[in-house]
Amino acid sequence: AFSGNTNADSVVYYKLQHFIKARFLRFVPLDWNPNGRIGMRIEVYGCTYRSDVIGFDGKSCLIYTFNKKLMKALKDVISLKFKTMQSHGILLHREGQNGDHLTLELIKGKLFLLINLGDTKTHPSNAQINITLGSLLDDQHWHSVLIEHFNNQVNFTVDKHTHHFHVKGEFNYLDIDYELSFGGIPVPGKPGTLSRRNFHGCFENIYYNGVNIIDLARRH
Repeated sequence: AFSGNTNADSVVYYKLQHFIKARFLRFVPLDWNPNGRIGMRIEVYGCTYRSDVIGFDGKSCLIYTFNKKLMKALKDVISLKFKTMQSHGILLHREGQNGDHLTLELIKGKLFLLINLGDTKTHPSNAQINITLGSLLDDQHWHSVLIEHFNNQVNFTVDKHTHHFHVKGEFNYLDIDYELSFGGIPVPGKPGTLSRRNFHGCFENIYYNGVNIIDLARRH
C-alpha cells in the first residue's frame, strides 16, 4: 500500500527496490483523505529498455557467422523474444559437419528444442534429444526464449519456465559450424528439413553471448 499526499499540490514519490515486468498494472484505492476531495492521479515511470525488432515473412532468414578465433567461450547463451500468429516455424538452427545440429522450432503452438548428436555409434543411447515447452505461443504476444549450454548441461527456458537436462557423450565438443540462422534454414533440401517451415512473425532483442544480432544486421 502507498500513502498519498495530504494537500492539493504536494507529490509523493516512491521508488521500488526491485523492477517489475508486467503487461498491466492495476491500482485499487483503499481509503480517501478525510480532509480532501475524492480523486486520484498516478504516474508510473519505467526503466530504460532497448528494443530491436526484426520481421520475417516466412521466406527469409537471418544468418550470423562469427569468427572461430574469437569464439572460445566456455558457455553458449542464446536469448530472444518472438511473436507470431503462425503455429509452425523455425526460430533457430545450427548445424555441424557430421550431422550434429540444434534446432528450435515452433510446432502446433509449442516450442521444440531438438538436439541431434548425429553419430549414433558414438552416442547410441542419446543420439537425439527433443524437449518441448510452452503452449498456444502463436497468440501474437511476445514470448521470451533462453538457451544456455555449458559443458554437458543445457537449460531451456520459455517465459520463465525452465527445463534442465544433461546430454551424455561429448556434447561440449560438438562439431558445430560457426554459423547461426534465425527464422529458417538457409539451405533447403538438407536431410530431415524438407517439411519444416520458415518463421513468419517478429523477433526482438536477439543476443548470442552478449552480441546484439539485430543491431549487427542493421549496420550490415
